[in-house]
Amino acid sequence: MLEFRDILLRQGDFALAADFTLPQGRYAVIGASGSGKSTLLSLVGGFLAPDRGRLAWDGQDITGMVPGRRPVSMLFQHHNLFPHLTVAQNVGMGLRPDLRLDWAQKDRVAQVLAQVGLSGTAARRPGALSGGQQSRVALARVLLRARPLLLLDEPFAALGPALKSEMLDLLSAIVADTGATVLMVTHDPADARAFAPQTVLVEDGRAHAPRPTGPLLDDPPPGLRAYLG
Repeated sequence: MLEFRDILLRQGDFALAADFTLPQGRYAVIGASGSGKSTLLSLVGGFLAPDRGRLAWDGQDITGMVPGRRPVSMLFQHHNLFPHLTVAQNVGMGLRPDLRLDWAQKDRVAQVLAQVGLSGTAARRPGALSGGQQSRVALARVLLRARPLLLLDEPFAALGPALKSEMLDLLSAIVADTGATVLMVTHDPADARAFAPQTVLVEDGRAHAPRPTGPLLDDPPPGLRAYLG
């Protein structure tokens, strides 16, 4: 369970508030450009610190915890793959950044690559892969970390509709298997409907408590309606 306890973050003229609880599950994060969606994820990831309030995971205060110690993995639109490393090395960094993996860890890398449909690609480099395959490499690295909280910042936005749908289906299956809690920033209401039963709306300087995705998008508040068109 993730708790935002009277959170307020200020950055110049911008402010973002949040005061709600997220039980285990899958959540979309949606709102107009510049509303604070990525800021919310950065707060959870530990890359930004609130000016007020506390952040807790399963009852533990993580507000002052450095990013690497948090129970969090993040997946971005630009997957941060290292072009000079092989697929296996890029994934293995999820276990050890120095890549000094023992045999059990190397076997785990192979298992995760198979899980995301990338068997046989371990020795290739990212530049030799398709966009969909690169997304799978980034997802495999996140899976290998096995953190209970997964933050996704428009990770599949650059993919075409068919590939994006395929990746969302794969992600849904993996999350169902691992039980991770997921916050996925998206600008596409179809992605929110397909992946997330609940949606956090970020609007007017506040991240609002989650609401059922379908009803929210069927009858959005004025600001979200204007954004969605």
